[in-house]
Amino acid sequence: MLGVDVCEFGGQVLELLWLTMCYRGLMADKKDLPIEEEEDERNLNYNPPAQKSLEEIQKLDEDDESLVKYKQTLLGTLPITTDLSGSNVQVTRLTLLCDEAPAPLTMDLTDLKALKEKTLVLKEGVTYRLKIDFKVNREIVAGLKYNHVIHRKGIKVNKVSHMVGSYGPKAEEHEFVGPVDETPKGLMSRGRYGVHSRFIDDDKNSYLDWEWNFDVKKDWDQ
Repeated sequence: MLGVDVCEFGGQVLELLWLTMCYRGLMADKKDLPIEEEEDERNLNYNPPAQKSLEEIQKLDEDDESLVKYKQTLLGTLPITTDLSGSNVQVTRLTLLCDEAPAPLTMDLTDLKALKEKTLVLKEGVTYRLKIDFKVNREIVAGLKYNHVIHRKGIKVNKVSHMVGSYGPKAEEHEFVGPVDETPKGLMSRGRYGVHSRFIDDDKNSYLDWEWNFDVKKDWDQ
Protein backbone atom coordinates (compact mmCIF):
# COMPACT_ATOMS: atom_id res chain seq x y z
CA MET A 1 0.00 0.00 0.00
CA LEU A 2 1.24 3.51 -0.79
CA GLY A 3 2.58 5.68 2.04
CA VAL A 4 1.79 9.33 2.70
CA ASP A 5 4.81 10.64 0.77
CA VAL A 6 3.83 8.69 -2.35
CA CYS A 7 0.29 10.01 -2.15
CA GLU A 8 1.63 13.57 -2.02
CA PHE A 9 3.84 12.88 -5.00
CA GLY A 10 0.82 11.36 -6.69
CA GLY A 11 -0.60 14.86 -6.93
CA GLN A 12 1.63 15.13 -9.98
CA VAL A 13 2.59 11.70 -11.34
CA LEU A 14 -0.08 9.39 -9.97
CA GLU A 15 -2.85 11.83 -10.82
CA LEU A 16 -1.69 11.76 -14.42
CA LEU A 17 -1.75 7.97 -14.37
CA TRP A 18 -5.16 7.90 -12.66
CA LEU A 19 -6.60 10.31 -15.21
CA THR A 20 -5.15 8.21 -18.02
CA MET A 21 -6.69 5.01 -16.63
CA CYS A 22 -10.08 6.65 -16.14
CA TYR A 23 -9.93 8.19 -19.59
CA ARG A 24 -9.09 4.85 -21.19
CA GLY A 25 -11.99 3.26 -19.33
CA LEU A 26 -14.42 5.89 -20.54
CA MET A 27 -13.19 5.58 -24.10
CA ALA A 28 -12.90 1.77 -24.19
CA ASP A 29 -16.23 1.36 -25.97
CA LYS A 30 -15.88 4.47 -28.13
CA LYS A 31 -12.65 3.90 -30.05
CA ASP A 32 -14.35 3.84 -33.43
CA LEU A 33 -16.80 6.72 -32.97
CA PRO A 34 -16.77 9.39 -35.66
CA ILE A 35 -14.54 12.24 -34.51
CA GLU A 36 -17.37 14.75 -34.09
CA GLU A 37 -19.35 12.40 -31.81
CA GLU A 38 -16.29 11.55 -29.78
CA GLU A 39 -15.44 15.21 -29.22
CA ASP A 40 -19.01 15.83 -28.01
CA GLU A 41 -18.67 13.01 -25.49
CA ARG A 42 -15.48 14.57 -24.16
CA ASN A 43 -16.85 18.10 -23.84
CA LEU A 44 -16.85 17.98 -20.02
CA ASN A 45 -16.61 20.91 -17.60
CA TYR A 46 -13.29 19.76 -16.20
CA ASN A 47 -10.07 21.73 -15.89
CA PRO A 48 -7.06 19.42 -15.42
CA PRO A 49 -4.35 20.47 -12.95
CA ALA A 50 -1.30 22.28 -14.27
CA GLN A 51 1.11 19.72 -15.63
CA LYS A 52 4.68 19.75 -14.34
CA SER A 53 7.57 19.15 -16.68
CA LEU A 54 9.46 15.87 -16.53
CA GLU A 55 12.46 17.69 -15.08
CA GLU A 56 10.33 19.15 -12.27
CA ILE A 57 8.85 15.74 -11.47
CA GLN A 58 12.25 14.07 -11.41
CA LYS A 59 13.61 16.72 -9.01
CA LEU A 60 10.77 16.27 -6.51
CA ASP A 61 11.82 14.47 -3.28
CA GLU A 62 15.32 13.70 -4.56
CA ASP A 63 16.37 12.73 -1.02
CA ASP A 64 13.70 10.05 -0.71
CA GLU A 65 15.19 6.84 -2.09
CA SER A 66 11.89 4.97 -2.23
CA LEU A 67 10.22 7.75 -4.21
CA VAL A 68 13.19 8.04 -6.56
CA LYS A 69 12.93 4.30 -7.33
CA TYR A 70 9.16 4.61 -7.75
CA LYS A 71 9.56 7.46 -10.25
CA GLN A 72 12.14 5.45 -12.16
CA THR A 73 9.65 2.58 -12.40
CA LEU A 74 7.00 4.92 -13.80
CA LEU A 75 9.12 7.21 -15.92
CA GLY A 76 12.33 5.29 -16.57
CA THR A 77 15.85 6.58 -16.17
CA LEU A 78 16.22 8.43 -19.47
CA PRO A 79 18.24 11.63 -18.85
CA ILE A 80 16.62 14.96 -19.63
CA THR A 81 17.57 16.14 -23.10
CA THR A 82 18.34 19.78 -23.81
CA ASP A 83 17.76 19.43 -27.56
CA LEU A 84 14.59 21.42 -28.23
CA SER A 85 14.92 21.44 -32.01
CA GLY A 86 12.88 18.31 -32.68
CA SER A 87 9.31 17.37 -31.84
CA ASN A 88 8.57 15.88 -28.43
CA VAL A 89 6.67 13.10 -30.22
CA GLN A 90 8.07 11.53 -33.40
CA VAL A 91 5.86 9.13 -35.35
CA THR A 92 8.11 6.74 -37.26
CA ARG A 93 6.04 3.92 -38.79
CA LEU A 94 2.50 2.82 -39.53
CA THR A 95 1.93 -0.88 -40.19
CA LEU A 96 -1.15 -2.87 -41.17
CA LEU A 97 -0.82 -6.20 -39.35
CA CYS A 98 -2.46 -8.85 -41.54
CA ASP A 99 -1.72 -12.57 -41.20
CA GLU A 100 -2.78 -13.19 -44.80
CA ALA A 101 -0.52 -10.58 -46.37
CA PRO A 102 2.37 -12.05 -48.40
CA ALA A 103 4.69 -9.20 -47.30
CA PRO A 104 4.81 -6.57 -44.53
CA LEU A 105 2.44 -3.64 -45.05
CA THR A 106 4.58 -0.89 -43.55
CA MET A 107 4.84 2.85 -44.16
CA ASP A 108 8.00 4.78 -43.28
CA LEU A 109 6.66 8.01 -41.80
CA THR A 110 10.06 9.68 -41.68
CA ASP A 111 9.91 10.29 -45.46
CA LEU A 112 6.45 11.61 -46.33
CA LYS A 113 7.49 12.64 -49.84
CA ALA A 114 8.32 9.04 -50.77
CA LEU A 115 5.13 7.87 -49.08
CA LYS A 116 2.97 9.88 -51.49
CA GLU A 117 4.38 7.82 -54.36
CA LYS A 118 3.65 4.49 -52.64
CA THR A 119 0.33 2.63 -52.70
CA LEU A 120 -0.43 -0.34 -50.46
CA VAL A 121 -2.31 -3.26 -52.00
CA LEU A 122 -4.92 -4.93 -49.79
CA LYS A 123 -7.00 -7.99 -50.56
CA GLU A 124 -10.73 -7.44 -50.14
CA GLY A 125 -12.41 -8.83 -47.03
CA VAL A 126 -9.26 -9.48 -44.96
CA THR A 127 -8.90 -8.53 -41.31
CA TYR A 128 -6.01 -6.43 -40.06
CA ARG A 129 -4.86 -4.33 -37.11
CA LEU A 130 -3.26 -0.92 -37.35
CA LYS A 131 0.08 -0.48 -35.52
CA ILE A 132 1.81 2.85 -34.93
CA ASP A 133 5.41 3.18 -33.74
CA PHE A 134 6.46 6.46 -32.15
CA LYS A 135 8.98 8.02 -29.76
CA VAL A 136 8.45 10.44 -26.88
CA ASN A 137 11.63 12.44 -26.45
CA ARG A 138 11.43 14.94 -23.59
CA GLU A 139 8.17 15.43 -21.70
CA ILE A 140 5.16 13.33 -20.71
CA VAL A 141 2.46 13.60 -23.38
CA ALA A 142 -1.20 13.11 -22.47
CA GLY A 143 -4.10 11.84 -24.56
CA LEU A 144 -2.37 10.86 -27.79
CA LYS A 145 -4.89 10.03 -30.49
CA TYR A 146 -4.77 8.73 -34.05
CA ASN A 147 -7.42 10.01 -36.51
CA HIS A 148 -7.97 9.23 -40.14
CA VAL A 149 -10.47 10.06 -42.87
CA ILE A 150 -10.85 7.81 -45.93
CA HIS A 151 -12.01 9.13 -49.30
CA ARG A 152 -12.84 7.40 -52.53
CA LYS A 153 -13.39 9.33 -55.76
CA GLY A 154 -13.67 12.54 -53.75
CA ILE A 155 -16.34 11.19 -51.38
CA LYS A 156 -15.71 10.58 -47.66
CA VAL A 157 -16.44 6.93 -46.89
CA ASN A 158 -15.11 6.51 -43.35
CA LYS A 159 -13.80 8.54 -40.39
CA VAL A 160 -12.09 6.85 -37.44
CA SER A 161 -10.48 7.90 -34.16
CA HIS A 162 -8.36 5.64 -31.93
CA MET A 163 -7.32 6.63 -28.42
CA VAL A 164 -3.59 5.85 -28.07
CA GLY A 165 -2.99 6.99 -24.47
CA SER A 166 -0.46 8.93 -22.37
CA TYR A 167 3.27 8.20 -22.40
CA GLY A 168 6.55 9.32 -20.86
CA PRO A 169 9.88 9.73 -22.66
CA LYS A 170 12.25 6.81 -23.11
CA ALA A 171 15.03 5.72 -25.44
CA GLU A 172 12.99 2.94 -27.08
CA GLU A 173 9.99 3.44 -29.30
CA HIS A 174 6.45 3.02 -28.02
CA GLU A 175 3.90 1.16 -30.10
CA PHE A 176 0.12 1.24 -30.32
CA VAL A 177 -1.95 -1.58 -31.85
CA GLY A 178 -5.55 -0.79 -32.74
CA PRO A 179 -8.63 -3.04 -32.80
CA VAL A 180 -9.35 -5.55 -35.57
CA ASP A 181 -10.73 -3.98 -38.75
CA GLU A 182 -11.70 -5.38 -42.15
CA THR A 183 -11.05 -4.20 -45.69
CA PRO A 184 -14.08 -3.58 -47.92
CA LYS A 185 -15.24 -6.48 -50.07
CA GLY A 186 -17.25 -6.96 -53.21
CA LEU A 187 -16.86 -5.84 -56.79
CA MET A 188 -18.03 -2.27 -56.12
CA SER A 189 -15.57 -1.82 -53.25
CA ARG A 190 -12.45 -2.52 -55.30
CA GLY A 191 -10.26 0.38 -56.33
CA ARG A 192 -8.14 3.26 -55.01
CA TYR A 193 -8.72 4.86 -51.59
CA GLY A 194 -7.06 7.96 -50.17
CA VAL A 195 -6.38 8.39 -46.44
CA HIS A 196 -5.66 11.56 -44.47
CA SER A 197 -4.11 10.66 -41.09
CA ARG A 198 -3.23 12.74 -38.02
CA PHE A 199 -1.46 11.99 -34.73
CA ILE A 200 -2.48 14.54 -32.08
CA ASP A 201 -2.80 14.97 -28.30
CA ASP A 202 -5.43 16.32 -25.90
CA ASP A 203 -4.20 19.88 -26.41
CA LYS A 204 -4.70 19.56 -30.18
CA ASN A 205 -0.95 19.56 -30.82
CA SER A 206 -0.45 17.86 -34.18
CA TYR A 207 2.71 15.73 -34.26
CA LEU A 208 2.22 14.33 -37.75
CA ASP A 209 -0.27 15.00 -40.53
CA TRP A 210 0.08 12.89 -43.66
CA GLU A 211 -1.71 11.38 -46.67
CA TRP A 212 -1.38 7.89 -48.13
CA ASN A 213 -3.19 5.53 -50.52
CA PHE A 214 -4.27 1.93 -50.73
CA ASP A 215 -5.85 -0.23 -53.43
CA VAL A 216 -8.46 -2.87 -52.59
CA LYS A 217 -8.17 -5.77 -55.04
CA LYS A 218 -9.70 -9.20 -55.51
CA ASP A 219 -6.40 -10.82 -54.51
CA TRP A 220 -2.97 -9.70 -53.33
CA ASP A 221 -1.31 -10.02 -56.74
CA GLN A 222 -4.10 -8.62 -58.94
